[in-house]
Amino acid sequence: MTKRIFRSINIVALGVFFASVVLFMGALYNYFTGVCQNQLKMQTDLAAQGVANEGIDYFNDLMIENYRITWIAPDGSILFDSAKDTSEMENHLEREEIKMALSEGYGESSRYSSTLMERSLYAAKRLPDGSVLRLSVAQNTILTLSLGMAQPLCIVLAIAIALSLALAFRLSKRIVKPLNELDLDDPLNNEGYDELSPLLRRIASQQDQIKRQTRQLQQKQLEFETVTSGMNEGIILLNKKGEILSLNRAAAKLFETDTQCIGKDILSLNRSFALQNILSKAAKGSFSEGKIALSGGEYQLDASPVKAQDDISGIVLLIFDITEKEKAEQMRREFTANVSHELKTPLQTISGCAELMKNNMVAAEDIPAFSEKIYLEAGRMITLVEDIIKLSHLDEGAQDMQRETVDLFEIAENTVRSLTDAAKSAGVTLDITGSTCHVYGIAQLLQGIIYNLCDNAIKYNVSGGSVSVDVHEEKSAVVLTVSDTGIGIPPEHRDRIFERFYRVDKSHSKEVGGTGLGLSIVKHAAKLHDAKITINSVLDAGTTIKVEFPKQEKRQPAITQQQA
Repeated sequence: MTKRIFRSINIVALGVFFASVVLFMGALYNYFTGVCQNQLKMQTDLAAQGVANEGIDYFNDLMIENYRITWIAPDGSILFDSAKDTSEMENHLEREEIKMALSEGYGESSRYSSTLMERSLYAAKRLPDGSVLRLSVAQNTILTLSLGMAQPLCIVLAIAIALSLALAFRLSKRIVKPLNELDLDDPLNNEGYDELSPLLRRIASQQDQIKRQTRQLQQKQLEFETVTSGMNEGIILLNKKGEILSLNRAAAKLFETDTQCIGKDILSLNRSFALQNILSKAAKGSFSEGKIALSGGEYQLDASPVKAQDDISGIVLLIFDITEKEKAEQMRREFTANVSHELKTPLQTISGCAELMKNNMVAAEDIPAFSEKIYLEAGRMITLVEDIIKLSHLDEGAQDMQRETVDLFEIAENTVRSLTDAAKSAGVTLDITGSTCHVYGIAQLLQGIIYNLCDNAIKYNVSGGSVSVDVHEEKSAVVLTVSDTGIGIPPEHRDRIFERFYRVDKSHSKEVGGTGLGLSIVKHAAKLHDAKITINSVLDAGTTIKVEFPKQEKRQPAITQQQA
């Protein structure tokens, strides 16, 4: 804008200068022409009197410098001319000034020379004898006059240009300065041109509207971020090019990125074929889903196209953690297979023994042994089924069991007492230490935890070994500790001993009659009591398992939807 104002001022200034020069030169030229014409008339009158009195003798010894005198007869022939030979001159009767002088007594005119660089002024007066005396004088044309004044005009032009540049620069700055200093944050408090008032009011109105819309957008953005930030599921908003518009905290964590990725293509974060395939289908307007491995887990991706006026404007990508679901499904398959295997073995033994006895293929003295075998395998099946039922019950949350404040030490004492005979039979010493410690929980499950830990400690011990049970209270927990001097657990098996049907030593487990579900029951029961299990084991030296029950006020368990 400054350049345009600067240029406009210069153009106007130069235009005014040239117009002034033309007008001044024209007026000055016309003024001096009039003066010259008046002088020429006066000279013509004086010369006419002299010729009228003296005749042709008037021209003798007459000093003529700037004027040309011509005496013309009534018939238009030349009687005298101060510049040319009269015999060579044409008849002047048709000249404008001659015709006027003959008819009116006085005439004047002006004519340009053939070169257009000079103009001649003529004044003619009729004499008493009817002849005409004419005087003429040469006058420069306005073009010649301008060329003659070229140097001073150039100097004046240079001064005018310099002044116009300075004025234009200063004036343009002064004009633009109030515009540059406008406070657009508070348009109505500006002191500027009155012509800007409508614009400033319009700006103020639009700013108020923008502020309202901005506050609404910020509120919606805050609500969106508040909702999505607390979600465990990841959510990513993409435009139709696959560029990230927004993502929540869970999605950023899964893709190991932050908000710096906004504006980038999502494939720059993960280029897996599954993701590309899902986004490709969504970009074509179809809902798509699939599975992908992220951050060491299994996740399901749901991509939904966002349509605006029948056009795909973006994609909403939802990310669900199905790691536990997949693990649970895998465990279910393994559990089904293990249950089938564990039940099939004793059933085959029972079926085989029964078949032999049915067909009288067993000697009378061997029948008690076969009967005992059938009894033991049936008992093993019963134990296995009972453990499976317990685990299923625990998986469902054991909502039907009553929680109450119980003495964990008393439960441990009774359990140890019930296992004393089994410990003696195995050649293992079983003892208990501790003091009264109250826990809010399910007595039956707490007894199951202690029973299975002690039972395992006895079964997987060595002859002459020992099992120690301790219950004591710490600052924030009630701690149950079961230690043994048994065979220990190899390090590579410690993370899996709580899995269902998992056995460290399968041959030994079968010898001692374990079902492989005892520690799984312990894990689930402890989880229902928010307890923490810690294992410390040294191979061939023994194992110590610690269960920490957090202290808590007596409270009733939450009522589930099924109970309601």
